[in-house]
Amino acid sequence: MAHHPMTTLVCLSFLGGSASGWHRMFDRLPAGFEPLPVDLPGFGAAAAIPGYSVTAMADHVAAAMRVRAPARWVLAGHSMGAKVAAVLARRAQDGEAGLEGLAGMVTLAGSPPGPEPMQESKRTAMLGWFSGSPVRNQRQARQYIRGNLALPLARPHREQLLRNMLPARVAAWAAWLREGSREDWRERIGVLDLPALVLSGTADADLGPAAQSRHMLPHLANTEFVPLPGAGHLLPMECPGAVARLIAERFAPAAAIPEAYLALINSDRVSTGTRAALLERAAAPPAPAPSMLSAAERGSLRAVVARIIPQTGPGRIDLTMQLIQQLSGPGDGWRNAALPADTTAWRTGLRTLDALAKGFAGRSPEAQDKLLQRIAAGRKGWFSHGQLDAAQMQAWFEDVRAEATRAYVAHPATFARLGYSGIAYGGDGFGKPGFTEISIGQREAWEPV
Repeated sequence: MAHHPMTTLVCLSFLGGSASGWHRMFDRLPAGFEPLPVDLPGFGAAAAIPGYSVTAMADHVAAAMRVRAPARWVLAGHSMGAKVAAVLARRAQDGEAGLEGLAGMVTLAGSPPGPEPMQESKRTAMLGWFSGSPVRNQRQARQYIRGNLALPLARPHREQLLRNMLPARVAAWAAWLREGSREDWRERIGVLDLPALVLSGTADADLGPAAQSRHMLPHLANTEFVPLPGAGHLLPMECPGAVARLIAERFAPAAAIPEAYLALINSDRVSTGTRAALLERAAAPPAPAPSMLSAAERGSLRAVVARIIPQTGPGRIDLTMQLIQQLSGPGDGWRNAALPADTTAWRTGLRTLDALAKGFAGRSPEAQDKLLQRIAAGRKGWFSHGQLDAAQMQAWFEDVRAEATRAYVAHPATFARLGYSGIAYGGDGFGKPGFTEISIGQREAWEPV
């Protein structure tokens, strides 16, 4: 396959946690990912470093990234670390020097950009922890770990977690509970349009799927949301294999063209015009103008496309950006007479879908499929919130399905998977090489497999 740069996975821990909490997951990452845990001020190896506000923690991580300067990196924030990750992602997307190369963000049981949902009685009780005798501190740490686990964790891993929690600075612990978790970054972060993965355990009482849907997902336009059945709050320790697999699938480099197929594209059997079109499709589409689709509309479109053409594993084609790029062009001169012009129709259809679903991207895949099936069937009498009626939504969804399928099938990475050789009908000028073996079951020596 074509060469891709190493992806550095920058990991920020939960309240009281440190780099050691990630090691079980690191061991399960595939080749191509380089883990880089960064302890936050007051915790782990950074216990002696001051600065416990969200801004100070983000500055600390940004300084580490400037020293490391990875070509391609992904931010993974666990609980408290997720809020810091969102702030850093906003700074990177705003073009801050030294944060180039950010390719995405993972949140695991993430503390959201706004005030973290937490019972005040629990907050008050935890504020007094780790300020007593060593025996009492250890008992409180065990209680904290036990209360945040839902899946079994072997005793050696629990003991390692305990040993790494106890050196945490009491001031850092209290500062997060009293101030950091309450900081409101919602307006400043807004909606991030970078690839994101949101993970939460279904047994997490405070930051489980409901909290993520309400507080985290509205800030992410290009996200995949995966609830982990039976898991609690300590996801990298409870289900390290699932976390590593989901991160690898979501953030593996974009679909690459195999070297053999790329050689065919660049051969004299392919015309200059065909070659240019194929390589343009393979290139990462440019970021769309904000006037094309809003961040929320892009998030809904991405969720719709994922249900039309599910893609699993590494090398997924970013069909959403392909479709948005297509919408920004001159179009094909055709539209359904029941719908307005393409851009208006797609935006209105997405807004209608969101109104019907009360946030389409945040619904489960099963709920998304059920709603899309009803739209495809043209069910009437239940469109009460949108701007398109049932017949228009049926036509709109037919258009989305057709365009998504066309974008997928027309991508050269799909051609390579299919072994499609029709691009090599002949190069420029006269004397085109063409095909000679045309019987069933026979292949030219140069044809892809």
